[in-house]
Amino acid sequence: MSFQPDIELIREIRYEVVKRTELSSVSEDEMDKLLLSATEEVVFEKTRHLHLGISDKKRLVETVFNSLRRLDILEPLLKDPEITEIMINGPDSIFIEKNGISAKTQLKFESREQLEDLIQRIVSKVNRSVNEAQPIVDARLPDGSRVNVVLSPVALNGPLVTIRKFPEKPVTMEMLTESGSITEEAADFLKILVRARYNLFICGGTGSGKTTFLNVLSKFIPSNERIITIEDSAELRLSNVENLAQMETRNANTEGVGEIPMKALIKTSLRMRPERIIVGEVRGEEALDMLQAMNTGHEGSMSTGHANSISDMLSRLETMVLMAAPLPLEAIRKQIASSLDVMIFLSRFRDGTRKVTEICEVLGCFGGEVKLNPLYRYEEEGEDGGGKVTGRLKPTGSVLKNTEKIKQYLGCLPDHPMLKKLASP
Repeated sequence: MSFQPDIELIREIRYEVVKRTELSSVSEDEMDKLLLSATEEVVFEKTRHLHLGISDKKRLVETVFNSLRRLDILEPLLKDPEITEIMINGPDSIFIEKNGISAKTQLKFESREQLEDLIQRIVSKVNRSVNEAQPIVDARLPDGSRVNVVLSPVALNGPLVTIRKFPEKPVTMEMLTESGSITEEAADFLKILVRARYNLFICGGTGSGKTTFLNVLSKFIPSNERIITIEDSAELRLSNVENLAQMETRNANTEGVGEIPMKALIKTSLRMRPERIIVGEVRGEEALDMLQAMNTGHEGSMSTGHANSISDMLSRLETMVLMAAPLPLEAIRKQIASSLDVMIFLSRFRDGTRKVTEICEVLGCFGGEVKLNPLYRYEEEGEDGGGKVTGRLKPTGSVLKNTEKIKQYLGCLPDHPMLKKLASP
C-alpha cells in the first residue's frame, strides 16, 4: 500500500520550503528550480524517519510543489488526457468529466482558503481579478483551458470553479469523421464553404463542442488572409494563419471601471483591415455589431452561440439585437438573413458523444420570416451493445441554393453532391 501523507506533514514541508527560499528577484523559471530543489531537500529531511521508498518521496515532492507553483490537487486531473472537464463545488466536492460522463472524485482541498488562494493564482496570471464585489470571472490556464469562477455571496457553499480543458492535440476534421461526429461528405462540404468565404454560425447547447468545431473549421481558412479573433477568454488556435490579431474582453476593475466588452472589440476590429472576423461566442448586444460586420465586406466570418436548435438560435439572435437597438422585428430578421449564409447545429447525446446534427442554408427573409434550407440532418437509429448512440448525418435531398460565393472565390463548383442540381422527377 502506497504512503498517504497527512495534511499536517504537507503544511509543515510547505512552510519550511517557503521560509528557506528567497524569491523576490528571480524569474519564473528560476523560481520553479529553486522551489523544486528546496522541496526535495525538505522532504528528504522531514521523512528520514519514515523510511519511504523513492516513488513515495517523489509523489510527496510533486504534491508540495504543485501546491506552491501549479494547480495543487488539480494538477493530476489536468495531466490526465481522458478528463475533459473539472467541476469544483466548494473545497470538498470535486467532479470530473471523462468520456462524456461525470463522476465525483475523492479529492478535497485542505480548506476553503486553500481553494481561494488557488483561484487568485489562476486569475492573476491573466490580469483578471475576482472578489466579493466582483464575484464572477472568466479566465484561462496557460494551456488554453477555459476557467469560470464564482465566489460568495453568489456561490452559497464555497467557491465554484469550472475548468474546461484544452486538448493537448488539436482536434482535426479527420478525428471528427473517425469518431462519427460528422460524415466525410458533410465535412468536405463545410471545407468548401470556409474556403469560399461563407459566413458560418455554429450553435448548440452547453458542452456540445461549439468552440472545438469552430477551431476545426478555422483550419481551412487560407493562410494568406488577415484574421481578427474576438473572445471573452482566448481559446481559438489558428496555427495556420500568419496574419492573425487576437483580442480578449476585459472585466471592470474593483472600482467598476476599465471594462472592455465584446461590442467595443468588434467595432475596433473593423478599423484593423480584417478579411474575416471570428467571434468566439455572442451572448448579448454585440450580436448586432457582429451581423453588421458580416454584412459589410467581411465575408467568411464565423461565430457561435448557445441554443437548443437552429430556429431557437435565430430567435435568440433577434433578442440579442433588440438589446442593442429597438429595431422593427422584420428589419432584424432581414439583417440576420443577409448576414448569415449557413448555420450548423451540434448536439451532445446521452452517451456523452458530440455530433453535428443539422446543417441549414439561410435563404433570406420572406414574408417577415427567416427561411431555412435544411441540407443535412442527423437520424438516430438506436444504441449499440455498449450503450453508444448510433445514427448518421444524412442529406435531406435538398442542395445548396446560393452558390455565387463558391463561383466567385473558387472559380467553379467543386464536385460535391450538395452542389449538384436536383434531378428532374
